[in-house]
Amino acid sequence: MAAISGVGLSWTSKLSRRPSLVSPRRPCVKMTVSVEKEKKAFTLQKSEEAFNAAKDLMPGGVNSPVRAFKSVGGQPIVIDSVKGSHMWDIDGNEYIDYVGSWGPAIIGHADDEVLAALAETMKKGTSFGAPCLLENVLAEMVISAVPSIEMVRFVNSGTEACMGVLRLARAFTGHQKIVKFEGCYHGHADPFLVKAGSGVATLGLPDSPGVPKAATVDTLTSPFNDISTVENLFKTHRGEIAAVILEPVVGNSGFITPKPDFLEAIRRITKENGALLIFDEVMTGFRLSYGGAQEYFNITPDLTTLGKIIGGGLPVGAYGGRREIMEMVAPAGPMYQAGTLSGNPLAMTAGLMFAGIHTLKRLKEKGIYEYLDKITGQLAQGLVAAGKRAGHAICGGHISGMFGFFFTEGPVYNFEDAKKSDTAKFARFYRGMLEEGVYFAPSQFEAGFTSLAHTSEDIQRTVEAAEKVFGRI
Repeated sequence: MAAISGVGLSWTSKLSRRPSLVSPRRPCVKMTVSVEKEKKAFTLQKSEEAFNAAKDLMPGGVNSPVRAFKSVGGQPIVIDSVKGSHMWDIDGNEYIDYVGSWGPAIIGHADDEVLAALAETMKKGTSFGAPCLLENVLAEMVISAVPSIEMVRFVNSGTEACMGVLRLARAFTGHQKIVKFEGCYHGHADPFLVKAGSGVATLGLPDSPGVPKAATVDTLTSPFNDISTVENLFKTHRGEIAAVILEPVVGNSGFITPKPDFLEAIRRITKENGALLIFDEVMTGFRLSYGGAQEYFNITPDLTTLGKIIGGGLPVGAYGGRREIMEMVAPAGPMYQAGTLSGNPLAMTAGLMFAGIHTLKRLKEKGIYEYLDKITGQLAQGLVAAGKRAGHAICGGHISGMFGFFFTEGPVYNFEDAKKSDTAKFARFYRGMLEEGVYFAPSQFEAGFTSLAHTSEDIQRTVEAAEKVFGRI
């Protein structure tokens, strides 16, 4: 098991070859982008013009709230292209990317083999609205990888997966109430927008207007890592709780790991009370280990949601679990759920042939997760050490290719702890790192991600950039 350690940063402006540990067969990445690569003064003039136009066309100028930079201030960047571990904006600025499209890009952006597979698949069509063979292949790979999954249903997003799994849990148990954890985000469906993380935390929204009380009356909440509160909820609502749903490692209110025995205790409590345990592994699936967080921590839930990595950069989600539960899903059973584009061949190709037979096959190669853990540990430790040397209160951690840091002394065990962070300082740090060519998630309350395309040079340059910025803020 990889160690959980402190967090750090580093940046680079050159694409370089990944170490032979990961891919000895792969040459240096060659690329063509539509922006110039010469070193130049940092400017966001074109991004500002594009974003100002976007604000007249789309709410807040974006299609997902955190992209608007509300919590960090300054000008949002408008991206032109991505490749490997790097991205370029429309002003020609180059960045080392630690967002990775919010997690899917675990093998790096615009992988040549993924692009080739997509191009070949598109010759057959983009959507059939009927069964296709690729669904079988991806399903077999997911089932063989994830310990809890005996059957799987593909959908189009993590939100849709969580909506389906919640309905399924209620249908299977005959109970209505669910337990979720403060700061955990399970998509924007009404029952989950109670003390949620992600953009809700980023924007400081208590809950979302438009969600009726009836939609959340059966949603019970507990602080993450708080076993006694969960036990009390089951005592108070004995025989009424259908399931406990959680991110086994929180990524949507910053990076927060479970205390020792927390997940084991939740597993025990649900079994004792006839409730289901649901792991939302949209972020952690195939990232912490090949079998996800449940393999990493050796805790098997009843149901699991997946997304991000299994789509290989295309919109794919999935939920799965024990066969007896999944056979409740229509048309095998009475619990209805459907989707026009579910299992479309493009998504299955990126998610399977090359996030499966490619990405998933790549992730099974020897040394892959060890490499992710090594570079992410260097990043995490480098950031925390640099911040402390500069006199800042900072803490952080990582597991495999997922990391996070907080501008607070810590430790951070739950969302209330995370909210003690100096978000104004994070905003200054964030904007400074952009100018140095490093792109983190534009919120104190989001996890970061590395990929197999990140190099030791990337890490070193990021840490060097962080040292400069820490000295300025």
